[in-house]
Amino acid sequence: MDLVLSSLINGTTIALLYFIPLCLILFGFSKVVHSKNKEAPIAEGAWPILGHLSLFRGTQSPHRVLGTLADKYGPLFTIKLGTKHALILNNWEMAKECFTTNDTVVSSRPKLVATEHLGYNGAMFGLAPYGPYWRQLRKIVTLEVLTNRRVKQQQHVRVPEVQASIKELFNVWTSKNNESYSSNYVLVELDQWFTHLTFNMVLRMVVGKRYFGLTTSSEEEESKRCVNALKKWMHLLGVITVGDIIPCLNFFDFGGYVKTMKETSKELDKIFDEWLKERRHKRTLVENLDDQGNQDIMDVLLSLLDGTTIEGFDGDTIIKATLLTMFSGGSDTSSVTLTWALCLLLNNPLVMEKAKEELDAQVGKERCLSEFDINKLIYLQAIVKETLRLYPPGPLSGPREFSKNCNLGGYQVIKGTRLITNLWKIQTDPSVWPDPLEFKPERFFTTHKAVDVRGNHFELLPFGSGRRKCPGISFGLQMLHFTLASFLHSFDILNPTPDAVDMSEAFGSTNSKATPLEILIKPRLSHNCYEFM
Repeated sequence: MDLVLSSLINGTTIALLYFIPLCLILFGFSKVVHSKNKEAPIAEGAWPILGHLSLFRGTQSPHRVLGTLADKYGPLFTIKLGTKHALILNNWEMAKECFTTNDTVVSSRPKLVATEHLGYNGAMFGLAPYGPYWRQLRKIVTLEVLTNRRVKQQQHVRVPEVQASIKELFNVWTSKNNESYSSNYVLVELDQWFTHLTFNMVLRMVVGKRYFGLTTSSEEEESKRCVNALKKWMHLLGVITVGDIIPCLNFFDFGGYVKTMKETSKELDKIFDEWLKERRHKRTLVENLDDQGNQDIMDVLLSLLDGTTIEGFDGDTIIKATLLTMFSGGSDTSSVTLTWALCLLLNNPLVMEKAKEELDAQVGKERCLSEFDINKLIYLQAIVKETLRLYPPGPLSGPREFSKNCNLGGYQVIKGTRLITNLWKIQTDPSVWPDPLEFKPERFFTTHKAVDVRGNHFELLPFGSGRRKCPGISFGLQMLHFTLASFLHSFDILNPTPDAVDMSEAFGSTNSKATPLEILIKPRLSHNCYEFM
């Protein structure tokens, strides 16, 4: 999925203070010549050189800080991130104008330090600037890799992975009970369970591997190496370095982030090279590759890109960058959304009861849920929508950059200005959403019946909109619906404490829950169902 604005204030800020005198000399105190055209209001409180970075020093998440500023300055306002100006977009009307009338102008990305060192210098299409390379690769991904047909073909991966993980939880429940099949609840931590499940599912669909639940020492070692590198990569992807906000200090590596980015990228590149070498060898042993569902994404990319060059990037670089995009966009975002969904259900027991009633009516308790059941589970789909509305995994969209001067909402926007869309603020606008902070899936059967999450309705944009919206929407929704439905179908759950579930946020590469999610579970299906999973 998209990059988010995070790690804005850290040790880097303190280090920068030592360089303010130097920067003032470099920039000088010359007066800025303002355009005669009306510009979006600039928020008060900017510091010299550092701009508005000081606003983000507190414990409140950046999207909530910017949401409070929107209440004061309106649907469009400007903040300074170091020497860069960023336009903050906060309501659906402005989003519609931006991603329709001005979509081409706002379809590029700023070149960040992470783009160079973690994104194969722009070969990752999610980070690439708008241009011939991005257009060609986007076409390949949307028409060949993430089509609805291929999503359906990957059913043979999703279903066994979910069922195997459900069986693991059932075994945990059994092992913690003194008597087999007792009616007792047992305490489990679901954050790690969701992480392992989504990681395995995405990894199998992308490269045909499964890393959690392995037994041999060599497989376990490779698993740890890969997982640790990918976790580090995803963390660094959310870091904004000194060079991103003050280009004249790009050669200073405050905090050592650039060094760590280079090391992590090198480690991941070595892993991907091993995967490619292994797959090419395997392909030489198979005369006719099956295109009817047994190909993973690596096979598809090799068939399309092996030996090619696009706009200066060789085939191997493009394949590795695209594999990394698939993983980063599909694993962490899914596990985070599933965690928030369960938190909301635990805090709203009437909603959870309705979800169980729908599952029992449409599926029953004598068989496993299948993907064919999902279309009948309309209330569960509304639960996922409402979760994505309240807790989008990327509440601040990935930064875009205006490639030309343009007019937006009556304001003149200068080329080079960055655009940050506050999806959370749009999706909790009280003029659009009655009781905007309340968890009410029923709204998608009444006032917002026609609203979907695919970028066509600008009141709800968890996957973005326009040319830069997430191309893996069907991929992601299929994972979310089937995993959440299978879990709720398989287990009764309770909050282990009388208090409401802690909903505090930990803002990073995704908007995750700050504290672990511990819940009580017990099986709700016939025990034979678990045995056949």
